[in-house]
Amino acid sequence: MSAGIGVIGAGAWGTALAQSLAGDGSDVLLWAREPELAARINADRRNEVYLPGAALAETVRATSNMADLAALPVLLAVVPAQFLGGVLAQLPPLGFAGDLVLCAKGIEAGTGRLMADVAAQAVPHGRIAVLSGPTFAHEVAAGLPTAVTLACAGGDAQWRRLSPLIARPSLRPYYSDDVIGAEIGGAVKNVLAIACGVVDGLKLGQNARAALIARGYAEMLRFGVARGARVETLSGLCGLGDLVLTCSSTSSRNFSLGLALGQGLTAAEALSGKNSVAEGAATAPVLAELARRDGIEMPIAEAVSRLLEGKVPAGEVVAQILSRPLRAEQEQRS
Repeated sequence: MSAGIGVIGAGAWGTALAQSLAGDGSDVLLWAREPELAARINADRRNEVYLPGAALAETVRATSNMADLAALPVLLAVVPAQFLGGVLAQLPPLGFAGDLVLCAKGIEAGTGRLMADVAAQAVPHGRIAVLSGPTFAHEVAAGLPTAVTLACAGGDAQWRRLSPLIARPSLRPYYSDDVIGAEIGGAVKNVLAIACGVVDGLKLGQNARAALIARGYAEMLRFGVARGARVETLSGLCGLGDLVLTCSSTSSRNFSLGLALGQGLTAAEALSGKNSVAEGAATAPVLAELARRDGIEMPIAEAVSRLLEGKVPAGEVVAQILSRPLRAEQEQRS
């Protein structure tokens, strides 16, 4: 069977995307790191490890050989952010020169790089795009309506090439050329979702959660604009839209991590034994460090970083935020 689209990463989100793309009969090749997982997917038409209960189309085929994907015109990279560079480096020496759509949401620890920069080094001839937005994997796999941002570094020409390949009746992409904004929205919202989970874990109420979402969005805007993102991008699906979804449900891995922290668990205890990755746990420390270095005020991100490091308990972190000096809600811009 020939495959027109490759999906790198057979976690919940990668499997859900593969199923969505195969919904119209398209051939999709799904890369799994573990050969035994690829074999089970092919035999059972399911991925019970990462996306239990979802039946996969016959046109989804799994492989653990990265070389099988190199000749495809479009690859969706859906591995966790901290592993993206290493996984993409496994492509054959001649590399990949097609469209590479990045679906991980995070900032690389140790370097502070966004995923587009990581991918550009690992796959220098790839044409980079970013797919981001409010997407719970189990809903996408079930064919429930979902809208996303497809940010194309190659502009309108890349959009016209990619959008028909990705769009499905229940998966609607919207165009942007603001790759930085799409990436920053996805990375920062994961950190803010941890904070919202803490609020729920401490039983501080929905007023507090709503206030945190609003003030967290202000932090996202400050950081994003300082990095070259556009406000309209961050106010769309890949920023505010994703923030609202991820900060409001235990289906979010980052929210669930924060919930556990608010209930008194340590980060190590909350993360142990999980199949899936809470991207915000790795992003929070590097985000806080970048904000401090660049003089960007991000007290919520800073608080999440300290909490993950185990420096202060959740209740004290919240008390510190509430005791900050009073100020105007909106920054004055000349």
